[in-house]
Amino acid sequence: MPCAPPLLDVRNLRVRFGSKEVVRGIDLRIAAGEKLALVGESGSGKTITALSLLRLADDANVSGQALLQGRGDLLALSERQMRGVRGGDVAMVFQEPMTALNPLMGIGRQIAEVLQLKQGLTGAQCAQAAVELLARTGISEPARCANSYAHQLSGGQRQRAMIAMALASAPRLLLADEPTSALDVTLRGQILDLLSDLQRSSAMAVLLITHDLNLVRRFADRVAVMEQGLLVEQGTVADVFRAPQHAYTRRLLASRPRRDVVEVAPPADTAPVLQVQNLRVAYPTPRPGLRGWFGKAEFVSLQGASLRLLPGRTLGVVGESGSGKSTLAQAILGLLPSAGQLQLGGQAWQQPAMHNTPANQRLRRLVQVVFQDPYSSLSPRLTVQEIVGEGLKVHAPELDADQRRARVQAALAEVGLTEEQYPHLLERYPHAFSGGQRQRLAVARALIVQPQLLVLDEPTSALDVTVQQQVLGLLQRLQKEKGLSYLLITHDVEVIRAMAHEVLVLKDGTVLESGSVTEVLSAPRHPYTRRLVASVLSADGASNAAAQLSPKNPD
Repeated sequence: MPCAPPLLDVRNLRVRFGSKEVVRGIDLRIAAGEKLALVGESGSGKTITALSLLRLADDANVSGQALLQGRGDLLALSERQMRGVRGGDVAMVFQEPMTALNPLMGIGRQIAEVLQLKQGLTGAQCAQAAVELLARTGISEPARCANSYAHQLSGGQRQRAMIAMALASAPRLLLADEPTSALDVTLRGQILDLLSDLQRSSAMAVLLITHDLNLVRRFADRVAVMEQGLLVEQGTVADVFRAPQHAYTRRLLASRPRRDVVEVAPPADTAPVLQVQNLRVAYPTPRPGLRGWFGKAEFVSLQGASLRLLPGRTLGVVGESGSGKSTLAQAILGLLPSAGQLQLGGQAWQQPAMHNTPANQRLRRLVQVVFQDPYSSLSPRLTVQEIVGEGLKVHAPELDADQRRARVQAALAEVGLTEEQYPHLLERYPHAFSGGQRQRLAVARALIVQPQLLVLDEPTSALDVTVQQQVLGLLQRLQKEKGLSYLLITHDVEVIRAMAHEVLVLKDGTVLESGSVTEVLSAPRHPYTRRLVASVLSADGASNAAAQLSPKNPD
């Protein structure tokens, strides 16, 4: 524990919802100017701990003490006194800025609202200070962004706007709840560097809540590990990562994606499942002024993309937000009009591809998709049987109800979900499952129509490291058993190393580099690829990953 008097001293904190205790007597200290990471899996109590410190956990019974220098026990303050603490002495950056920011107010107005409440500035002073705060976070064109709404900004810009709002009252302690989980690897690094710079310049303490151990290693001074409401280990980052004492900590550190794929390529004359040449996707945009009356301009989202994917192989597509990854996936899925050559199983989409003609419907059976967020991709109003079996109504209408039920049970068993483990499985709703289990449901829904190609859109980015390892293991097993091909879209280089045979690097809608995973990630040629790899791997991690991919040790 730090020798200096703590800025925040949490003693025997307990949080209970009804009869269930979710935080069980934790002790935690944060010194002024310190960066402490609180890590653990979903459900471990990390976020509830932070919300309880600000008394934001609805319907929670909170006990213990949270002693803040100059304020006393936060848990004993009145609601009126806590309003002076929230956003003042203690500020919070939430995980998902699109849900935390008001969609009906401009970014500048939201920051100005904090300045007016906490500092009593005039309207003109608030507007100017909001732009200055945005500029302080390194956001480009701060004046324009201040007049923009949340949906008009990129993910990195929205997160910077959230940080600017949190810094509006110069807090002494910043609670950052998974502030980079929705961002690309380069943006993650930028946000962490930004927080470090702001922390140093203002001597602000930071409590970083995360499940990303790479971020902890890069950012924090100390780390506290939380499991099922208990703090099981605390110490400096160097000590805990070098010699973890608790079994749970060792399991977290060991939960890196493992490579377990078939390395032998199919014969050279094997017909590809997917072949793309010179693919181009453009969106119409309005022209300014009078020219808009006579025609539309266009924004080219993808230009000249070419790729070839064989049966039983995985092509990883990596790049930042706005690079064209999602556009490429939507064109392959037949959800966007495109120019160039695109063939699935030797057949091309009938244009416009979005139309559900008989030919296009047959192609849709060959390619299915698993989305990023297992919480929003499954309808909360449908049962498991209805969700997984929905595709059979379209692609196998000849099956009766009993046959569909049997196919649903078989698909669920393939992904490790059975009635023996989960009684009344088919009648359950998605809310009854964890994130990893929901992602297994999403995979079963895709597999039930027997596709040849799965488009995996960030399939593990919303999952904890241990659950991520399980889902990747499931996908690797299914590929080996069924000969599936995967188009893997991700910003996680570790996942690419574990899953992909070939890699495609996109930036600004253009393919910068492509080749085998060993060639591209172990010896990248383009400066952008080198920066992308370097942004997530330490020197030791890079060398270990390169060794794993070497021809002498293909697995």
